[in-house]
Amino acid sequence: MKPKTAYLVLAVIGTVLPYTQFLPFLRAHGLDLRLFVQELFSTRIGAFFGLDVIVSAMVLIVFVFVDGRREGVRHLWAPIAATLAVGVSLGLPLFLAMREGALERRAAA
Repeated sequence: MKPKTAYLVLAVIGTVLPYTQFLPFLRAHGLDLRLFVQELFSTRIGAFFGLDVIVSAMVLIVFVFVDGRREGVRHLWAPIAATLAVGVSLGLPLFLAMREGALERRAAA
């Protein structure tokens, strides 16, 4: 399997798995951000994972801009929007797939 295909498969998995937990919360509580944050940080382990993901998302956004510009990746807004809408589990593999596409275009030129 080509890396670009593997990254796209992981992007799908990275969307589906988190949303299996988020959609039931939305159905039960709507977009109650206060309750969302309260539940996320209700335990030290939850806070550990929440803070880890927040920091990882910030690092990913910087990486997308720096490496994306260097490698000539188009539409850098897409992995950033994906990270904000789903999380690093979608944003990172999407960016890596887009980066592979830019590398393929450059190799073909």
